[in-house]
Amino acid sequence: MAEVGNETNQSSINPDLKTQPKNNQAPIPDVDEAEEENDTVGTLRSVRADNADTGTSSSSNLWNKFRGSIACTEGYETNLHVLAKDQYPGRAMAVFTSGGDAQGNLQKNVILVDEECIHLIRDGQLIDPTSPEGILEKEVWQKTFIGHGSLSLDPNMTVGKEGHFIAKNEFVGRCLAVFTSGGDAQGMNPAVRAVVRMGIYLGCKVYFIHEGYQGMVAGGNLIRQATWASVSGILDDGGTIIGSARCLEFRERPGRLRAAKNLIDHEINNIVCIGGDGSLTGANLFRKEWEGLVKELSEKGEITKENAEKFNYLNIVGLVGSIDNDFCGTDMTIGADSALHRIMEAIDCITTTASSHQRCFVMEVMGRHCGYLALVTALGSDADWVFMPESPPEPDWEDKLCEKLKITRENGQRLNIIVIAEGAIDKEGNPITSEYIKDLITKRLHYDTRITILGHVQRGGTPSGFDRILGTRMGTEAVLALMEATPTSQPVVIALSGNQTVRVPLMLCTLAVAQAMKEKNFILAQELRGRSFKRNLETYIYLSKLRPKLFSSKEVSQHSFNIAVLNIGAPACGVNAAVRSIVRYGLCEGHKVHVVFDGFEGLLSNQVKNFGWMSVNGWSSIGGSLLGCQKTNATKAGLGKLAAKFREYNFNALLMIGGFEAYQSILQMYEARNKYPEFQIPMICIPCTISNNVPGTEFSIGADTSLNETVKICDKIKQSAQGSKRRIFVIETMGGYCGYLATLAGLASGADQAYIYEEPFTIKDLIDDVDHMRKKMEGHLKRGLLLRNEMANEHYTTDFITNLLQEEGKGVFSARSNVLGHMQQGGLPTPFDRAFATKLGCKAVTYAVSLMEKGPITDGKVVCNTPESAVVLGLIKRQNVFTPVEALKAKTDFEHRMPVEQWWLKLRPLLRILAKHESVYISDFVESDMEDIHD
Repeated sequence: MAEVGNETNQSSINPDLKTQPKNNQAPIPDVDEAEEENDTVGTLRSVRADNADTGTSSSSNLWNKFRGSIACTEGYETNLHVLAKDQYPGRAMAVFTSGGDAQGNLQKNVILVDEECIHLIRDGQLIDPTSPEGILEKEVWQKTFIGHGSLSLDPNMTVGKEGHFIAKNEFVGRCLAVFTSGGDAQGMNPAVRAVVRMGIYLGCKVYFIHEGYQGMVAGGNLIRQATWASVSGILDDGGTIIGSARCLEFRERPGRLRAAKNLIDHEINNIVCIGGDGSLTGANLFRKEWEGLVKELSEKGEITKENAEKFNYLNIVGLVGSIDNDFCGTDMTIGADSALHRIMEAIDCITTTASSHQRCFVMEVMGRHCGYLALVTALGSDADWVFMPESPPEPDWEDKLCEKLKITRENGQRLNIIVIAEGAIDKEGNPITSEYIKDLITKRLHYDTRITILGHVQRGGTPSGFDRILGTRMGTEAVLALMEATPTSQPVVIALSGNQTVRVPLMLCTLAVAQAMKEKNFILAQELRGRSFKRNLETYIYLSKLRPKLFSSKEVSQHSFNIAVLNIGAPACGVNAAVRSIVRYGLCEGHKVHVVFDGFEGLLSNQVKNFGWMSVNGWSSIGGSLLGCQKTNATKAGLGKLAAKFREYNFNALLMIGGFEAYQSILQMYEARNKYPEFQIPMICIPCTISNNVPGTEFSIGADTSLNETVKICDKIKQSAQGSKRRIFVIETMGGYCGYLATLAGLASGADQAYIYEEPFTIKDLIDDVDHMRKKMEGHLKRGLLLRNEMANEHYTTDFITNLLQEEGKGVFSARSNVLGHMQQGGLPTPFDRAFATKLGCKAVTYAVSLMEKGPITDGKVVCNTPESAVVLGLIKRQNVFTPVEALKAKTDFEHRMPVEQWWLKLRPLLRILAKHESVYISDFVESDMEDIHD
């Protein structure tokens, strides 16, 4: 999962690029068969000029220009790595993709990129870059790839190895250690577990260093070898099982000298440090001094000369464990999402009592130097004001705050929530405290005002589903980075960029924000926090500061449009937050927002209401769908009937929140535009489904909440097994044919296996799993967990698997099944889903209005009849993308209601590796030297 709201503001369009070749286009030269047979994966091979018959002279032949710079890979365009702009001037790259399903007679599609332009080859035919079609294709690819921020990583980042082949026992004889330092954070234990099990999988000895740097200095029993079983059952534990402590001794060279000796005594010179900025900075200092420390120990005779030569370097990889999310270089730190869960739970509880007594609450959250927690909390809870270090208020903020609170009360709001980070300051750097705000409101407005300081509650509790998966992914990547490190390698931090694990140089990630804050350059500080932070802040400020204008008598807009919003499909948490965002953002822009109840059926029965500001007050924290939803799509409801209703209510834009039915309905109405002109308006699908199966997005609203609900239930089921005699549970999840929930929940709950439709399995696979479970139960472990997606296999049902386990496990273990059903659709929206839905709603309104303002006017009505006016708004990597449904049609498996390509499948090998199965990472594509190029 990407960070909350981690995207750019740019709207990228992904049109369908599959055009037919023209007769005058030249064919692609064939690669010599012998050369192809002898080709080695990862080796660039050239195309012979004598085979390139393009009808041009050798001096102008495009193939000669790109000769010797071609590499091949298999897969889909969505998996391709693209060269970063200007990274290799004068060089070029070609990417071949196999099209069609006929093996042996593959059609070739090629992209040739240089510093001048983009050349394309479609279906074996070269497109002339100077032709009208070539110019058009060039513009399309510039928008889709070069202009697509989500496909370009920072040049300092190196892409991680998720999805690549990793052999078992590849690094036998190597040693590594893991320790946690600084403040604890939920998610550290999953990271520790991943480090230990991936290290053992690779054949390494893995050591725990207990109590952080203190244990490293003290040595002795505080440095102990870890086993596979020593990290069993810790995924759902908060804090860190190996302890964390402050260590003044390590700050002095004599302390670091003792630490070096203790590590060498255990033959350790590879370390995974899990901690915050200070912990990682200390680790880097230790690495820099290592050679001198080893030399001093050797001269004193405390270590042998052999060990001094063998361990003359130290490799360090860092994982950022911090609830503040205050580390530059990664989109999310371990623990931040869980801390947001604790804060949001507290605010939901505070809201009920505050509303009962018409009170104002000042909620103080952690964040001495970073306002991330305060900002996302304010965005997801509809707070009236937020104070944080990076965005100090204006000098007259006291007057504006009191005026705003007064207006909200006059308009019927019974409570006020003010969120403040513990490090909040004004523009002069003076602290703003909770007590000061309380006294201000009490004296000026005479409101009953209370303060709630959450404190260390934010660090406690079980890790969220996201933090468990993040810690797991980062932990495994850290081990791989250590094993690949050389004596001259620079220390790296494992980070999350969009939805990809990356390696970032450690020293590029520190001190920049602190320096900007010291210089009171708050704009720069916001930029350094990352695009996510800045977009979150912009969205909150817009929704917050424009609110008073809504109730003034001033003219709000010259053009007013009618925007319709409805919910199609099954309920999912977060839909209400999206509706609230659309309504309020639309009203702020001066438009009318028509809310349709009960989907298309409600529209046909005239269940349409014009919403005002207070109509959606408090909606963001409510689960389910207050609009009501039906699974009837546009065709079943009747396109003609719907067109008549569109005409009757004069809808100028349609924002449809929902799952696959919503996407399908947009496509159906788009294809019927010629027959029904009423559909020639902006139509936007906002993905909202627990199945996460909508094409055009990597995440759907509601999927994160459902994942967390599923993981909580799995935790309780595992807990119940502790009092039983060796029991295995088979848990069935929802999701239709899409295995997202089963896979991610399995990874987050430590399941032994997750059966899904996308990864076919046979009776032999089931028998192998039975054997694995038997071996596991014959040891000290007393429980097992198998997840199964509801449509994983027509014949191997949940009951079948349970009965098979029950029969084959006689005398060793028993088996039980649980069908989770609609519990996965319940609960309150998670912080991610609230903030995600809020921003998608705002972006959808902005996009629809921009199309209407630019569209031609026919018979007094704005007409939008382009592919770009019927889109899915999704989150892809780090960017919000508006993708035409016309382009997505070819990338959709309509029979099974899911995208053809799904990013999370690359995580599946981790399930079996961390469960001690005989497994490996399996690449989704053929690797080449291109993998070392930053995309």
